[in-house]
This record gives sequence, structure tokens and C-alpha cells, in this order.
Amino acid sequence: MNFSDLLSVPMGLGCCDFNKPSQNLVNVFRTTGKGVPLDNYNTLNSFNASEKYDPRLFHTVAIPGLPYKYNTKRIYEESWNRNPADYSVYASLKENVDPDCDCFVPMAPFFANTKNRIVLRVADVLLMRAEALIELHRSAEALPLINQLRIRAKNSATMTGYATDKMLVETYKNGDNIIWNEENARQALRAERRLELAMENGRFFDLVRWGIAEQTMNAYYETEKSRRSYYATAHFTANKSEYLPIPEAQIRLSKYLYKQNPGY
Repeated sequence: MNFSDLLSVPMGLGCCDFNKPSQNLVNVFRTTGKGVPLDNYNTLNSFNASEKYDPRLFHTVAIPGLPYKYNTKRIYEESWNRNPADYSVYASLKENVDPDCDCFVPMAPFFANTKNRIVLRVADVLLMRAEALIELHRSAEALPLINQLRIRAKNSATMTGYATDKMLVETYKNGDNIIWNEENARQALRAERRLELAMENGRFFDLVRWGIAEQTMNAYYETEKSRRSYYATAHFTANKSEYLPIPEAQIRLSKYLYKQNPGY
């Protein structure tokens, strides 16, 4: 049994509705008429069925009114959420399974599943290589690697036929839907990592590695505080918030060889 994900099941199915997608994340899947990510993506306060989205949204986020885990007999509802006013109306799909599958196993009051826990995906490896090529000033070589994932994303739409009219994704075409220079390639790579690996818990480490955690997190807080009151005073402090404090007990056990992280 996979016990690591049992707390992420929506309250309407079991317990406990942890690991919630944000509105910001749902918005990032929006695409232009040419099937590439929008620059100004974060302008909606709810899912808009008249917009076009990358198909990966429907593999990543449970959205009210749409089937849950491809099961047209299980329509995900807002009432499945623990507290929509505080925690939004979405749920993560990647670590969950179809509740009508025998792989969904009651462990009262929770539900575990038999799905393998993925440690590393081929998609992640391809994106690592694409990122390295871009930073080596070989961005032209990164284009087919990123497009390989976008082709797979386009083909994945066959699993979510109930959202056909809401999906649009295309490969990057230099001179058509993008100017593939190094700067744009870097932005495309970073967007692709967020789309492809959403809800797989690596986003924060990407932001730290790229040196943009402070600006990205504070921009997030600035927008989200109008959606979630608990972000009203949230702030990310550079060179501190990237790391957790080291427990004092561990510092003492090390005979003070460990030094506390800055700012704590």
C-alpha cells in the first residue's frame, strides 16, 4: 500500500483534502490561440470553461463539474472540499486514484492506494537536459526535447474527451508562436517544468535553483491575498526563506559544528 498519499483524498471521498492546487496553478495552464502558454495568465479567479487550457490541467487538477480521475460516473463537486472558502475548490489528481478501482483501499478513516510512488520521471530527465543545454547557450538543441513533452501532452487529450472543447496545446514553432532565442527558451523551459511536473512537489526547489524564489513567491502572495485572507501578511525573505531553521537540539548534538541558517 502507498500510505504517503492517503491524506490527499478529497473530503467527499474520504480524508483529508491535503495538497491543494491553487488558482494560480490552474491559470498557468491557459493557452493562447496558438496553443502556447499565456504571458498574462493569472487574471482569472475561477476556472473558465470558455477558455483554452493545456490538456495536462485535466490530468493534474480536479475541477468542479468535471469527471474525477476520468470516471464520468464520479463528477467532482465543490462540496467534496474540506473548506472551499479557505482552501479553494480544487483537488490534486496525480497522487489519487479512481475511487471505483480496487486500488482504492479503505484504511478507516483514511483511504490508501496501491499506485506506485514515482521518484523520477523520464519527463523530468528530458527537462533537466533541456535546461542544461539552454544554460550552455545551446538553446536550439533544447527545442525538440521540450516539444517532445508537448506532443505527448497533445496526445493525452484522448483520455479527457469530456473536455475536448476546452483543450489546446501545440509545439513551439520558431517564428510562428515563439521567437526561439535563449531568453525565450529559458522562459519556455521554466513554464514547461511547472506544467509537466505540477503537484509533484519540486516547484519550490526549481525557484531556488533559478534564483527567483523571492520575486516569484512575493508576486504570488500579492495576487493571492485578494483570494485567500491568510496570505495578507505573507512575505518571502531572500537568503532566509529558502531554508528551514536548524533545530537547536541538532546544533548542540553536533557540538556547535552546525551553524544556524541566516535569519533565524
